[in-house]
Amino acid sequence: MFNKLIAAMLPYMPESFIWLFSKKYIAGKNLDQALVVAKDLNSKGMVSTIDILGEFIEDLSEAEVNKKDYINVIEQAEKNNIKGNYSVKPTMFGLLLDEEVCYTHIREIVKKAAEYKNFVRIDMEDSPCTDMEIKMYRRLKAEFPTNVGLVMQAYMRRNHQDLIDMLDMHTEEAPNNHRLCKGIYVEPKEIAYKKYEEINQHYLEDLELLFQKGVYVGIATHDKPLVEGAYKLIKKYNVPKDKFEFQMLLGVTPDMRQRIVDDGYKMRVYVPFGENWFGYSTRRLKENPKMASLIIKGFFYRG
Repeated sequence: MFNKLIAAMLPYMPESFIWLFSKKYIAGKNLDQALVVAKDLNSKGMVSTIDILGEFIEDLSEAEVNKKDYINVIEQAEKNNIKGNYSVKPTMFGLLLDEEVCYTHIREIVKKAAEYKNFVRIDMEDSPCTDMEIKMYRRLKAEFPTNVGLVMQAYMRRNHQDLIDMLDMHTEEAPNNHRLCKGIYVEPKEIAYKKYEEINQHYLEDLELLFQKGVYVGIATHDKPLVEGAYKLIKKYNVPKDKFEFQMLLGVTPDMRQRIVDDGYKMRVYVPFGENWFGYSTRRLKENPKMASLIIKGFFYRG
C-alpha cells in the first residue's frame, strides 16, 4: 500500500527530485550524453541498445518527428563508431493510430540501420499491441532478414506458442532474433502469468526452446536464478557464444553484469535517453510500485 501511494504521488513531485533517482537508469536528456554512455560501455567490453524515450503518441505528426530523430541517432552513433544497435517502440510511431503509417516509419529506420549493416529491435508493448507487433516483425524480416528482431515477454501465456509460430521465418542463414524478457506491463491474469515462480519457469522453457531451435536470443534479465538457469541451458545444449547474448538495463545489477562479462559472454546494455525521461520514469513506477521505496531510499542514502 505504501509503495502504491508513493508511486501515485511521484508524478506530482518536482522533476528535479525524480531525476535524482532516474539519472542512474537514463543515459541523459540528449543524444550527446547517450553517446558518451554508450562509448563508455564499449570501453568496458559491452555493447549497447540506444533507445529514445517515448511511447503512445496522440498525433501522427509526432511520429514523423520521432522517425527523423531516430535516423539522426543512427547516423551519429555510426559516425562515432558506437558498438551497439537500436530499439523502437511502435506506439511512438502511431501504432494505435494508424498501423500502416507506423510500419512505414519503422521500415525507414530499419532500412537506415541496414545501410550500416546494423540492427533494430522492435519492442513488445502491452497486450493490445502484441498481434500488430508480431505482424510488423514478420513484414520487416521478410525484407531485412538479418537487421530486425522482436522482444518477447515470457509472462504472457501465449508467448511460447508465438515463438513456435514464428519459426516458419527462421533459417540458419537468417535466424529469428528475439529479446526474451519477463514482461513489465500490468496484464490480466487470464492472459499473463502472475506468480514469480511460474514466470521464471516459463521464461526458462521459452529460452530452452530458442536454444533448441538455434534462434538468436538476447537473455534479458537481472534475476539471478534466471541467469543461473541460462548458464545451465547454455552448457546443456553447448550453445555457441555467437548465438546468444545477455542484456541488462542501464544502472541495474552492475555487479552481476560484470560477472557475466568476466565469464566471457556478450553483454548488451539498454541506453535510454531523451526529454521524455520524466514520463518514462513515472510510468515505470506505476507499473512496478515496488520501485517507489527504492527511490525514497536512494534519495536519503545517495552519497
